[in-house]
Amino acid sequence: MGRTGRHLFTSESVTEGHPDKIADQISDSILDAILAQDPVGRVACETLVTTGLAIIAGEITTSCYVDFPEIVRDTIRDVGYTRAKYGFDYETCAVLSSIHAQSPDIAMGVDTGGAGDQGLMFGYACTETEELMPLPIMLAHKLCRGLSESRRKGELEYLRPDGKSQVTIEYNGDKPVRVDAVVVSTQHSPAVSNETLREDIIEKIVHKVVPASMMDKNTKFYINPTGRFVIGGPQGDAGVTGRKIIVDTYGGAAPHGGGAFSGKDPTKVDRSACYMARYVAKNIVAAGLAERATVQLAYAIGVADPVSVLVDTHGTGRANDLKIGEIVRAHFKLTPRGIMETLNLRRPIYKKTAAFGHFGRQEPEFTWERTDKANALRADAGL
Repeated sequence: MGRTGRHLFTSESVTEGHPDKIADQISDSILDAILAQDPVGRVACETLVTTGLAIIAGEITTSCYVDFPEIVRDTIRDVGYTRAKYGFDYETCAVLSSIHAQSPDIAMGVDTGGAGDQGLMFGYACTETEELMPLPIMLAHKLCRGLSESRRKGELEYLRPDGKSQVTIEYNGDKPVRVDAVVVSTQHSPAVSNETLREDIIEKIVHKVVPASMMDKNTKFYINPTGRFVIGGPQGDAGVTGRKIIVDTYGGAAPHGGGAFSGKDPTKVDRSACYMARYVAKNIVAAGLAERATVQLAYAIGVADPVSVLVDTHGTGRANDLKIGEIVRAHFKLTPRGIMETLNLRRPIYKKTAAFGHFGRQEPEFTWERTDKANALRADAGL
């Protein structure tokens, strides 16, 4: 972002029934089951789903017992794959497991409070929406949530769990001015006509989500543009944990360090440091220190303190970026242990994060969305 003049920017989201999101939810359900009994358990769980099969693999060190196949099946059922005719369902799919303990070489560094791996993590916030998130990704998430709610409530009984959305926004400089295009692709029963589906999706979902003031006669709607989407879910495409990292974050509006979230306990800075970076960026913007803020944190394996902390306000800062960075270091605990304590991350809160985005949601468990540091940051900046 940060462009001048008029330009288009696009973000996408997916429903909880998308194959990659099924995998994310299974991985995070296993994480939650372990943290519920063993808050200091170490979990790195990957999932693969395909026609009639779910495979989980990874490294788990815990003092508790959890029934992996039961968790997998319960998660698949909760998503909505309840019939064998979908090509994938919780009762008939095979579940394979290959789990072993965390490497003692890695555990040695984490046990002393160090980061569980090296890496760079980003957080972002902006004033485009009340959630302090970019508008394209927020609209895309809300469209997918609309698909899910309409299916679950039976309002559009022909909908199936798999689906995607995409929103293109026209900006004038950094200000969103109109919606240029909306794409919705949703799995459906073979009985519904393309015309009925298109009319229902536009009227009952798109128009409820996208503000009328943002649409005009030139706004384009692409509803199931291939014309048919009956075969979906893991029968249509294999799904793997960690393949929707841009959907999970800012829709491409901010950099990404490359690490996925789901299936990882909070000693993994891939996850916890991204949550902290969002917390920092959101408080900077909420404090009025900037209209946009990108925060980068970077870590070395086994080392507690970040090797670098960067604040970039993209020219919108009311204080020098270096000064804001110093204020951030003074007010936020950026070690893995400090992050876990500040955000209370050793809890079974993660399955809820695994669909519809990790950021910009006012869920009580999502502590990284609080703006409780804003007043202190504003005072230290002298504003």
